Amino acid sequence: MDINFIKYMRAIILAAGSGLRLGLHTKDIPKPLLDINGKSILERQISLLKGYGINEIFVVTGYQREKYILKDVEYLFNPKYSETEQLASMMVARKKICGDVLVIFGDIIFDDDILQQVLSSNDDIAVASDLDWEKSYEERSDNPKHLADKVLIEQKKVVQVSAKEISLEPKNKVGEFLGIIKLSADGSKILTEKYEELEKSHTGKFHDAVSLEKAKLVDILQELIDSKTKISPLIISGKWCEIDTPNDLERARKIFKNIGAK
Repeated sequence: MDINFIKYMRAIILAAGSGLRLGLHTKDIPKPLLDINGKSILERQISLLKGYGINEIFVVTGYQREKYILKDVEYLFNPKYSETEQLASMMVARKKICGDVLVIFGDIIFDDDILQQVLSSNDDIAVASDLDWEKSYEERSDNPKHLADKVLIEQKKVVQVSAKEISLEPKNKVGEFLGIIKLSADGSKILTEKYEELEKSHTGKFHDAVSLEKAKLVDILQELIDSKTKISPLIISGKWCEIDTPNDLERARKIFKNIGAK
């Protein structure tokens, strides 16, 4: 893909969490800064994005914020990172959610092919989804697949997204949410306006979360679906890893052994 044909875009990387499930690996360093064969998770993401001309990159930090010293990105701090979840961290960057935006989890690695596929979407709100996801959980003994953020797809639309409730019956077309959302200018406006509406009035449980403050991205996506907003599945193929556990970390180092380790 020729980067000259990609219209102006910015990226927001969510990197506030403490990575507790990684134990000693994240005792002294945030998860996105873990080394994967010579480059951190975050460095790999930034390198890929910049390779496609996406140079306006915002990283939302929290846990051990002082360890983030990479240049040519802007850092935003979630002071309530230990009390909140993904959605609240994303909304620390709400003023940056305008125009065409990528929102990316700070604990995933993905290859060039996947980024190309994501950037090819022209939908307002597109959710990167892997339909071949269950195979990876055969290698993730310490990360059961019922914890995966799952996407139910019907007639080229996402009709449900959840880490808990989606049935894996054979008749259902279910993918795993990678942790990448692509927003158009309209999509950015729809998402932020929905959150600000909820922020003023919502109390109590919020979809899979105990509260709006503890909500993940799947929760706001489900809220948008329930509000009749179209969420488009972006079916990807390629190499990618989510890193939640020590086993995930070793798996990522094997898969990306010869990819982007300069």
